[in-house]
Amino acid sequence: MKKINSGKLRAIGYDQGQRILRVELENGTALEYSGVGLDLWRRFSNSGVAWSFYRDNIEEEFPAKRGPARPASSAQRAALDDLFGGGEKKEDGGE
Repeated sequence: MKKINSGKLRAIGYDQGQRILRVELENGTALEYSGVGLDLWRRFSNSGVAWSFYRDNIEEEFPAKRGPARPASSAQRAALDDLFGGGEKKEDGGE
């Protein structure tokens, strides 16, 4: 993810293999847009007016899926699993 401060955008990222653009907004919302081409991503990420570019070329042109703004890293996830009992480990010789 590339951190930016343009309009309501706070971070943008792109998965070239899956052609998914991810944007994070100032309110903590994250949106994923599928079917976004590499050329559009390059123009968007290099735009001097990213918010306007996003509004004009992405927001209403591609289907969006809402998600959490900052997914936990594997280390953060493991710590939360340990704390809250998720991700239980199998132990040999248990009851």
